[in-house]
Amino acid sequence: MDDTDHLTIAGTVLPSRLLIGTAGYPTQSLMAQAVQVSGAALVTVSIRRVSLRGHGSDTVSRLAGARFLPNTAGCETARDAVMTAELAREALGTNWVKVEVIGDRETLYPDVAETLEATRQLVEAGFVVLPYCNDDPVVCSRLADLGAAAVMPMGSLIGSGMGVANPANLELICRRSPVPVIVDAGIGTASDAVIAMELGAAAVLLNTAVAKADDPVLMARAMRHAVEAGRLAYRAGRIPRRARAEPSSPQLGLVGS
Repeated sequence: MDDTDHLTIAGTVLPSRLLIGTAGYPTQSLMAQAVQVSGAALVTVSIRRVSLRGHGSDTVSRLAGARFLPNTAGCETARDAVMTAELAREALGTNWVKVEVIGDRETLYPDVAETLEATRQLVEAGFVVLPYCNDDPVVCSRLADLGAAAVMPMGSLIGSGMGVANPANLELICRRSPVPVIVDAGIGTASDAVIAMELGAAAVLLNTAVAKADDPVLMARAMRHAVEAGRLAYRAGRIPRRARAEPSSPQLGLVGS
């Protein structure tokens, strides 16, 4: 990526357009290797599942020097999300938070009303808020209006590996959003990340696609290149789709004509 194309969130310039999670890896060692190889700008950690005591085997100490983005995974109300964010700020020394308020345990769809309320309260409390939401342009607009530093619409169901299920909605969100759009959830392999970036996303956040791959470290490297390739393709601009063939060589001057 050239030096002029940076991901900037809340005035902070980040070195990569890939964000990566830390859950579900076979071992902590593989997790640390994958995160390092990915070159991710932000590393998400779930405050309710991570040890913050500094033991040698815990996530935080394994990733010393990383820029953490704590998330409120597991919360079902705005109240719980705010409390979790406050705990994260105290424990990790960051006012950045990924707000995740789940409304349905089977689909892990976000609760829109509670997500909006949690975002409102946390912005007022001085947090840099990155809310996970459904791929609804109206919801994304409301979150931006409330002061979200970025919006994080789902590509598809969390952990499903289904990729971008609704590219038309995602493209619309990216085109209209006044804040960066980070595609979160559903990425299964490198081509999914490329598609998300080609649609205009500012970044991609993924976890399961790397953590559950046969070779997490190799997949982390693939995702790093996929995000870069997708961004370059978006900036370059694709050719129009046509229903008929169009020769790339001129028709004049053919032998025998």
